[in-house]
Amino acid sequence: MSAHDEADSGSIGAINDNEESRSATPTKEPPRVVAAQAPIISSYNDKIRPLLDVIDRLRLLMVMKEGIQLPTIVVVGDQSSGKSSVLESLAGVNLPRSQGICTRVPLIIRLQNHANPRPEVCLEYNEKVVPVEESHLETAIIIATDEVAGHGKNISNTPITLVVKKDGVPDLTMVDLPGITRVPVHGQPENIYEQIRDIIMQYITPKESIILNVLSATVDFSTCESIRRSQQVDKNGERTLAVVTKADRAPEGLLDKVTADAVNIGLGYVCVRNRVGDESQEEARKEEARLFQTNTHLSSIDKSMVGVPVLAQKLVQIQANIIAKCLPDIVKNISAKLNANVIELEKMPKSLNSITEATQALMRIIGAAKESLKKLLWRGEFDEYPDDNTKHGTARLVEMLNKFSNDLHNCEESNLTKDFLSEEIKVLFDSKRIDLPNFLPHKAFLCVLQSKVERISHLPIEFAENAWDYIDEVVVSVFTSHSEMYYSLKVSTKRAAHKLVQKMRVQSINRVKEIIEMEKLTGYTSNPDYMTEWTKLMSQQDRFISQVNMCKSTSRAVLNGMGDIEIEHLRQHTNVLLLQQAFDLKMRMCAYWKLFKVRLVDSMALHLQYSVHNLVNNDMEEIVKELMGADGHGIEKMTTESPVMAAKREKLKRSIELLKESKDSVANTIDRIADYDY
Repeated sequence: MSAHDEADSGSIGAINDNEESRSATPTKEPPRVVAAQAPIISSYNDKIRPLLDVIDRLRLLMVMKEGIQLPTIVVVGDQSSGKSSVLESLAGVNLPRSQGICTRVPLIIRLQNHANPRPEVCLEYNEKVVPVEESHLETAIIIATDEVAGHGKNISNTPITLVVKKDGVPDLTMVDLPGITRVPVHGQPENIYEQIRDIIMQYITPKESIILNVLSATVDFSTCESIRRSQQVDKNGERTLAVVTKADRAPEGLLDKVTADAVNIGLGYVCVRNRVGDESQEEARKEEARLFQTNTHLSSIDKSMVGVPVLAQKLVQIQANIIAKCLPDIVKNISAKLNANVIELEKMPKSLNSITEATQALMRIIGAAKESLKKLLWRGEFDEYPDDNTKHGTARLVEMLNKFSNDLHNCEESNLTKDFLSEEIKVLFDSKRIDLPNFLPHKAFLCVLQSKVERISHLPIEFAENAWDYIDEVVVSVFTSHSEMYYSLKVSTKRAAHKLVQKMRVQSINRVKEIIEMEKLTGYTSNPDYMTEWTKLMSQQDRFISQVNMCKSTSRAVLNGMGDIEIEHLRQHTNVLLLQQAFDLKMRMCAYWKLFKVRLVDSMALHLQYSVHNLVNNDMEEIVKELMGADGHGIEKMTTESPVMAAKREKLKRSIELLKESKDSVANTIDRIADYDY
């Protein structure tokens, strides 16, 4: 296999250019051929290093997991575009080459120029640091990739970090992502394209990311998937730099392609010639210089757009600019996240370390909640919840009472004219007995009363249920608010408070049912308005009976206090005495029902007030008894914190420590670079 063929077999990396040549533009001094030991970039890195160190430090602290975006050079390209070869040239080390997808995980490449003649190379993954000999780097990356992504051809979003400290390399940190492929090969999942797309979009979407788009000179740039992806998030190309590889395979017309810029590459193009076959990096740089100096078509390209050294210089400059630009926002975002976490930690329930602490906290909670409930449900004071009218208890209970009263006064049983006298006539028929002819049996009155009370009995019960549901919400909410600082107590007191309210709810509803049963048991009132109302209504009896029996031309009659009444159905009853008794019974019931409705509303109001008074003044001690338990050891359970809350507390503490360290690191660096002019 020739060197050129071997290059073709490298899907991600070393596919570039064999027997390439470079020449300088005739009007300019040709570039110096790089010597074997010459650095790829100048000592300009001395100014960049502090910037890059702080970003690398933040990346090492994994501050991005806290939602803090960092300036990142993200290397993207279609499969076999020569992407990894570009990184090889910049890093001065050999990366893996193979058919298909070679880069299966995000590879963070952290380059640091240092004067030590012996390079230092290591891999960081799965929370470990593995020193690597440069000659064994390819194998070490493959082993690390298999450990992170599994054997085979699957990909993973878990990154591996390659640290290269070497004389002559530029101070850069880049992320190499899997090459874009549309058709899965044997051993790859069917959705390999979607997986790679999602990883790429995750890295290039943040506005802090610089996109290094690797394009092959042999293809139409506009057809490259990597271009489509970068244009999705950087439409005008303001943060996209293009690297064109394989210039020797398509030198003709390359100048027009990189100067026309049909795909909006805002940061410009750099054409490079990467290592081919077994070439060393030094040999590759010499061949690159020769290619762009001597090739007829390539020598016309401006020297500010060719060569790995130019690419390194551009990347260092761009990286410095974006880091310096983003640092103030990074500090701001770190501070905001730090403050938010501190506040959240302070709001978290405090842990209780002893029975004494738990008991004292419980009594404070009970006392504070009791006072709040007195204000809300008894005294009508809302200073604790001025803007939350759902907590304005006395006002809400009055609304419920008014609704109950309206429902009762407007229900069907309060319609005095419907089927006028029909029920009374039927009851009188059913209650006949040997008795005086003008005697109105009490049983008839009681039968009508019981029937009517039964039919409205659901209204006071529903009122009581709704009132206690609301009281339960307020009580539980107040106890939750006052016990928020203590998770174990919050859970226990909420449960105990709810249990107390439910107990009182049952008692209250039973009491309402008793009131209903008392009203059904017998009719009684000492209110003189009853006789007054009945007398007034009865004064219309003779006229009404006359209208029923004599005025056949009309089917309706008018009664004061009731209105217009249908009477046609009464003409079938020729027994005048029966009609008189039915009218009397109806008027007694009308007079009594009017008083009954008022009395029932009053009874509900007084009963509710009495129950609420007992709840907020007397029955709160039931919560303490419930929490203590029958054996008195219940309070011990409150000293045990929920595993979920404990984990959250520790997570927040770690986050706060990380963010504090991050904030200090950035602040120190900003002080150091304050006088730099980029």
